[in-house]
Amino acid sequence: MLSPPEVICISAERRPAGGRRGALLPTLLILGAIVVLFFVFSRFWTEWLWFSQVGFTEVLRTQWLSRAGLFLVGGAVMGAAIWVNLRLAYRHRPMYVPTTPQQRDLDRYREAFEPLRRVVFIAAPLVAAFFAGSAASTQWQSMLLAFNGQSFGVDDPLFGMDVSFYTFTLPFLRFVVSFLMTVTFFAAVAALFTHYLYGGLQISGPGERISRAARIHVAVLAGVFVLFIAANYWLDRYSMLAKVGDASGWDGALYTDVNAVIPARAILAVIGVLVAVLFFYTGARGTWRLPAIGVSLMVVSGVLAAGVYPAIIQAVRVNPNEQQLEAPYLQHNIDYTRMAYGLDGVETQPYTAETEAGEGQLREDAESTASIRLLDPAIVSPTFRQLQQNRPYYTFPDQLAVDRYEIDGDLQDTVIAVRELNMSQVDNNWVNQHTVYTHGYGVVAAYGNTVNADGRPTFFQSGIPTTGALGEYEPRIYFGPNAPSYSIVGAPEGTTPWELDYPDDNADNGQQNYTYTGEGGPSVGNLWNQLLFAARFGSEQILFSDRVTSESQILFHRDPLERVSQVAPYLTLESKAYPAVVDTDGDGTREVVWVVDGYTTSDEYPYSEHQRFDSATNDTFTDASSSQLEIPDTINYIRNSVKAIVDAYTGEVTLYAWDTEDPVLQTWQGVFDNSYTPMSEISGDLMSHLRYPEDMFKVQRELLTKYHVTDAATFFSGGDFWTVPNDPVDDRETAQPPYYLTLQMPGQESPSFSLSSSFIISGREVLTGFLAVNSETGDTAGEVHEDYGTLRLLELPRDLTVPGPGQVQNNFDSNAEVAEQLNIIAQGDSRVLRGNLLTLPVGGGVLYVQPVYVQSAGSTTLPLLRRVLVAFGDSVGYAATLDEALNQVFGGDSGADAGDADVDPDDPTDPGGGGDGGGTTDPDADAQQRLSDALADAGAALTASQEALAAGDWAAYGEAQEQLQTALEEAIAAEAEIAGTADDGTGDGTADDGADESTEDATG
Repeated sequence: MLSPPEVICISAERRPAGGRRGALLPTLLILGAIVVLFFVFSRFWTEWLWFSQVGFTEVLRTQWLSRAGLFLVGGAVMGAAIWVNLRLAYRHRPMYVPTTPQQRDLDRYREAFEPLRRVVFIAAPLVAAFFAGSAASTQWQSMLLAFNGQSFGVDDPLFGMDVSFYTFTLPFLRFVVSFLMTVTFFAAVAALFTHYLYGGLQISGPGERISRAARIHVAVLAGVFVLFIAANYWLDRYSMLAKVGDASGWDGALYTDVNAVIPARAILAVIGVLVAVLFFYTGARGTWRLPAIGVSLMVVSGVLAAGVYPAIIQAVRVNPNEQQLEAPYLQHNIDYTRMAYGLDGVETQPYTAETEAGEGQLREDAESTASIRLLDPAIVSPTFRQLQQNRPYYTFPDQLAVDRYEIDGDLQDTVIAVRELNMSQVDNNWVNQHTVYTHGYGVVAAYGNTVNADGRPTFFQSGIPTTGALGEYEPRIYFGPNAPSYSIVGAPEGTTPWELDYPDDNADNGQQNYTYTGEGGPSVGNLWNQLLFAARFGSEQILFSDRVTSESQILFHRDPLERVSQVAPYLTLESKAYPAVVDTDGDGTREVVWVVDGYTTSDEYPYSEHQRFDSATNDTFTDASSSQLEIPDTINYIRNSVKAIVDAYTGEVTLYAWDTEDPVLQTWQGVFDNSYTPMSEISGDLMSHLRYPEDMFKVQRELLTKYHVTDAATFFSGGDFWTVPNDPVDDRETAQPPYYLTLQMPGQESPSFSLSSSFIISGREVLTGFLAVNSETGDTAGEVHEDYGTLRLLELPRDLTVPGPGQVQNNFDSNAEVAEQLNIIAQGDSRVLRGNLLTLPVGGGVLYVQPVYVQSAGSTTLPLLRRVLVAFGDSVGYAATLDEALNQVFGGDSGADAGDADVDPDDPTDPGGGGDGGGTTDPDADAQQRLSDALADAGAALTASQEALAAGDWAAYGEAQEQLQTALEEAIAAEAEIAGTADDGTGDGTADDGADESTEDATG
């Protein structure tokens, strides 16, 4: 047994160990908090460095200050309200509480709560303040719009207030009222809880159920809460003008809303004020009877005035006379919808389309005919890859862009793409991923209206290094949709370059290297910035790599859409950016830029029809719901107010104020006065490559399916509504996309680069309308072509049957000669790909043109244009060139030459009217050509066999059978050659050994 001194000694020895263990946990928690705070700080500070580098710190500062201000104000209001009400309820608790079973139970809770009271009275308001402040901070854009809103110069038809009140002021007012109502509610809950806990409020028992202090406190809070309800009712009157329609489908305030709902809201607001007065009176006098009666009256009035009465008016008054009574309000809906979506200037004209094709019918449309685009940007991407990819670490997007360039003095519709990096083909090590493979290289462009004789695109800009008609330009693509997440670039002068520039078989290591000289990202030349960015990207290599030098920069936020969304978070952006090679400064130096269209939108425009932005813009090539950017759910106002330009080399972002008459843009310019560059500074070269945006056009065409009708009576009947046809070459039943092409609409003096779409009668594949917008901006510096943005709508007579796109596609597929040849091609080891079905109002009627591509079904994907289908009325043409197909349809001579008129399909050396097809000879393409020709010969021989058999001409039948056998043998031989090329891996335009070698060289 231990003596007392020994026990004391042992206890003394154990105590320090316990103390160390007790201090360890707080230390770890503090260290963990410091680490978390550092990572949070690194995120904020690196963002500040990025915004500072691109010159948009004003945007980030304003956003942070606005959010912080709203957070502090919202949090302070909520926290103060709860804290004050907790303190008031506790301070005015009764000193003596009657002894009842209920109070005896509460005594136990009070005793348990009392040690925690001070903590709860501080923590509860702080927690509530944090959540309230966070919710308030999300309204920073609404606040800025409310305080800086500019006038629309258009009054609503009901209250006579400027539209800016509805789009700018009303949303923020509604938020403020709703927020204060929420604050009052939680303050009342806190007060009631405290009064009940400390005996000021009793549910049962003898004597007074509520103390005088509690009565005053609760009555005042109830009165304030009802006042906010009354304010909400009053604001509801204005919100009715932008409400989404119910079963009728018409947005805005209709007859019942104007004559029943809005007056009812005003009455309920007045009743709410009276009930609030009654609550205040109760606080002073002590009777709850009057406010109870008032609340009952308010509830009953709400049911009767806001529900029953409007329902009776709708059923008894409106439904029997709906067309007459709703006409003025429906007219408001029509007029304001057309204003809000920019449809009030649509030029509509009747178009009695001819359905009979005659000789020389296209003579007056010779320019439009010569510009018909044959190259489908959604199909030829694999062909670009095969012929121009060069190495596996390069790629092209799945859908290429359509633009126009001046070549030899003539404007040419062009299919263009940027050769970007394909990082999935790069070795997954940090050095390669972030310091070697840093940029793509060059653009590839082909004529849109012609191809080579073998069906390949006719390139006028191609190769590595890049050469062609576009001349010299900066070819390095450091910023693009497929750029790496971040790259470390730059090095001291004299350092041996290590960035892969482009492959070069004549170089010692098989490639040329490069050192970035632009200013595209924040510096990581000091240890502090290196530490911050290492924390941000979770990459310790930034701290320890020799590739990070004193001159290094870090490039991130490299997708043009992401880049613009960062500097202009209040804009809705076009779903795709497109590239252009331009002289942006007018100094003769050309560079690759990305063009991003920015929209200002609202969903509060009075009487305007709401439209789901994603569903309106979805088509075969666009799925807005999958966008990584934030897009509005619904809109009822849109303007293409901003043209954003992102330099592909420096990453510089320039926001040009495009629609200077847009009040929403004017408001944001007032907030961010240094963010925008005036349109007058757009160079002539850049101006010539801007265009009308697809997403806005798709929203407008969706509205025009109904709102081409401008008369309320006709609109009410709904008998003249249209629909956008589905894409006839896509099995997903998605809307046919609009197409860029050069055409001359009836009434135009000359062809223009346009964006067009067609309409069919709802439920029938009969063409009823054709819409085109002039997308030609001109080439004058700082000035837009006066006809740019003009929407022209052709309306076909209702008694005229012109096949729609779906019916035309069916005619193509069911045509005996066409189907026979296409089926023969499809039976071999080849696939038939039907290109975009273009619709053109030429020759006094409607012309349809569809390119037909053939590609091997093996691993080699090289779609080649082999045939062209043409339809005019019920006449169908099918030939190796568009020019031949047009002549077939129009009596042997269409009267105009197509863009491929000079192409000789029987001469494989024919370059197709310009360019050399990329300067390469692809054996797989030659084999593919021989296969297609052999299959075509087989189809012709089979037709001749059937005709001879029907005529009983056995000699001719035997000759045709011999021709068929020969053609099939040639087809089998060509097919075997294609299969062999695919198997040895040389048909994809890349070589595995070259990939390994280039990767090895890069890492070396």
